[in-house]
Amino acid sequence: VQAEIDGLGVRIGNRRFMAEQGLTIPETLAREAEAASAGGATAVFLARKERMLAVLVLSDPIREDTPAALADLRRRGIEVVMCSGDARRSVQAVARELGIETVHSEVLPEDKLEVIRSLQARGYKVGMAGDGVNDAPALAQAEVGFAIGSGTDVAIENADVTLASDSLASVDAAIAVSRATLRNIKQNLFGAFVYNALGIPLAAGVLYPFLGWLLHPAFASAAMAMSSVTVVTNANRLRFFEPSKAISVK
Repeated sequence: VQAEIDGLGVRIGNRRFMAEQGLTIPETLAREAEAASAGGATAVFLARKERMLAVLVLSDPIREDTPAALADLRRRGIEVVMCSGDARRSVQAVARELGIETVHSEVLPEDKLEVIRSLQARGYKVGMAGDGVNDAPALAQAEVGFAIGSGTDVAIENADVTLASDSLASVDAAIAVSRATLRNIKQNLFGAFVYNALGIPLAAGVLYPFLGWLLHPAFASAAMAMSSVTVVTNANRLRFFEPSKAISVK
């Protein structure tokens, strides 16, 4: 960010931004920034005109439920990848704490987009969870984009799914519900196929030349009604579905 205050140019940003502005970070501020990054915090520098004034240490603590949510995703056979625009040491510190092996740090919006494309080129189906303006291109590129409910409007517009909460557990729940819904649809289609494959020939009298037997219209009507009841009843089972109890270990 750049602004003018009382006629003096003021800048605030990360180390890369300050280097692009031709500003040199004093050793004392650099040490503070390194210490902050090692602890998982983000260092943001403040400068006025050509003078560095301060380093701001911003800490975004990991949610208590995040480790469990990531563990559930892994148990579903999903590989977790972390992309962040924060400094490398900060991102690596958080990744170590969460057990994430594949990490991309100091990435710009277009870099996140390239990470998604490279994964897709390797045959992965990619789900992207994000909440900011810089996540929008990647959310749009991914097979499924998950926007955090409290995120920016542009992130929500580019995502396929908008989560009601800020927790990654909602991503796991959404995947579990989606898989259960597809499984239910396949069950209903299979049941309808088997029913019609058997019922239509019987109703057409396929057994009449051999057994002299015809399906009475009343029985055919009852069977059709039961087919619909069966499909609807099976679909209604999803009302009692609990994502937390639907983790399949691979």
